[in-house]
Formats: sequence, C-alpha cells, structure tokens
Amino acid sequence: MAKATNLARMSWERVALPPTTGLVTQQDTQRTLLPVLIYGTAWKKDRTTDLVYKALRAGFRAVDTAAQPKHYREDLVGAGIRRAIREGIVRREDLYIQTKFTSVQGQDTDNMPYDPRSSISEQAHASIKSSLHNLRLSEKEEETNETTYIDTLVLHSPLPTIDQTLEAWSTVESYMPHRIRNLGISNCPLPVLEALYSSPRVKVKPAVVQNRFYPATRYDGPLRAFCRQHGIIYQSFWTLTANPNLLSSSPVAALARQTGISPPAALYSLVLGLGNTTVLDGTTNEAHMVDDLAALETMKQFAGDQPDQWQRLVGEFKQLIHEPA
Repeated sequence: MAKATNLARMSWERVALPPTTGLVTQQDTQRTLLPVLIYGTAWKKDRTTDLVYKALRAGFRAVDTAAQPKHYREDLVGAGIRRAIREGIVRREDLYIQTKFTSVQGQDTDNMPYDPRSSISEQAHASIKSSLHNLRLSEKEEETNETTYIDTLVLHSPLPTIDQTLEAWSTVESYMPHRIRNLGISNCPLPVLEALYSSPRVKVKPAVVQNRFYPATRYDGPLRAFCRQHGIIYQSFWTLTANPNLLSSSPVAALARQTGISPPAALYSLVLGLGNTTVLDGTTNEAHMVDDLAALETMKQFAGDQPDQWQRLVGEFKQLIHEPA
C-alpha cells in the first residue's frame, strides 16, 4: 500500500504498467503509460463511433473495448479512433487501446468473433485477429499489417477451469511484445489471480486487473493489496453505478465542495487516491467528459497545495470501504 506521505505526489495523468518480461527480450522491454481515466465503451451500441471520437476530442487518451458483440461494438471503437487520428486530434502513439478476449460463456451464441466449437487456443487466435482488424489504423490496412497493435489484451473473465484459463493466457502470450504489449484479466477473484500469477506456465505476468469496485467484494481490498505488492494496476469499473452510498458520502461531498469538482469526479479521485488504480469512465455526455478530465488537473493542484486535507479525506474514504489507513 502506498504510504500516506506519497498520496499528494501521486500521478494525476498516467501510471506506468510494469515492464514486460519473460517472452520479451531485454531490448524490447518497455513500460506502457496508462492514463488514469479510461473511456469505457460497453453498451454504447450504434453511438460508439461518435462517442469514442468525442471522448478523444475531449482529451481522453485511453479506450477500453472487447471482442464481445453482445456488449461492445469493437468495430465502431476502431472507426472512432481512426476518425480522431485522421483529423489530427491524436496520434496512435499517444493512445492506450485495450481490448478483451471473451470466452464462450460471455458471448452471444448467435454473434461471436470465433467458432465456439474450436479449441480455446483457436478461439483466442480468431478473437485477436478480429480485434487487430477492428482496431486497424487505416481503412485500407490489412489486419496483418505490423503497424497495428493492442496496448493491453485482457481475458474478459477467468475460464471455467484454471487449466483453460492458462491455455488462453499462453495463447495470447504468443503475440507479445509486438502485436500485444501487455496482458491482463477482468472479473477475477483473488484466488484465480494468485494461481495465474504463480503458475510456472505463465511467462508474462498480468499487468492489469479490471474488476467491479463495489460492496459485494468489499471493494476488492485484499486483491488490490496483492496488485500493489506485485506492481499490477487495478482498473475500477462500475464505480458510479454500484456505489450510490459512496457517491453521497461525506468525504466525496467534502472533496467536491472544497475543489468545485462534481461528486462523480470526486468519487473517481478518491478511488485513484487508493493508489496503483485507474478508473473506467463511460459517460455519454460530452460536457461530463471535459469536466471529468479537468477535475484531474484540479485534484493535482489540490493534493499538492493541501496534502494534509487530501490525506484526511482519503483516510475517511478508506474507512468507508473498510480498508486500513
């Protein structure tokens, strides 16, 4: 856990993922910088292209999607990114693009990016091929073009058994480091994360864990501690929807009042204050996109100018989620 004295100096822009290891040669080892606010694209449907474009225009530099047509339009995410690049709003090298391999259990049986009768390894290969095509940099570019890459490929959830999870993980490792830069897992309980991390079959350790931040898991306290211990970034999602009590809590209200940011932005800021954490922000309101990003600069100044007050509010927030100060 980060010491309280370090909270005022935390990054309000980007956090560094651990260097890739194992399959990656020393000269290829690199650190990916992950913006602390990630634009989430689930359930955006036909609005996806426009919303991704607006998010990038507003200043978001990280986008999360999945090869799961049931809840995501990964193809339209790619279209929104290409439009922003084409118009000079952003360069690919300034973006963090994250997608997921979703197992059969999480797919719509009538619409998935692979043959469900194929092996897990074949499913993962087909899913990644589909993602590279959807997220290509040019409409004319073939999916095999080496200029297209994914910053982080996440297993959308553990598979039914640890052996199946490891089969999928080993398959996506084969794309490291040139087509995929980092690996992660989502919807993952601590025992599975520990088994994955410690398995001798795993050559590339998880760089991120993306989980619901909500009361049913006691806000993933032990899992986040494991992540901090091993340099894994914890990505919080469902942060607003699942936490009306936190949104109306005293430390959130006090932080919003003292800084002038919105209560949702204040909640995001306090989650970031837990350390080694990023937040998925899926707002469909362009004004909120701008305000949420501006709040980071406000918080950077507040935490620097009033470190004692900031630390006190983070301490109160930790008490609400039953985490040691």
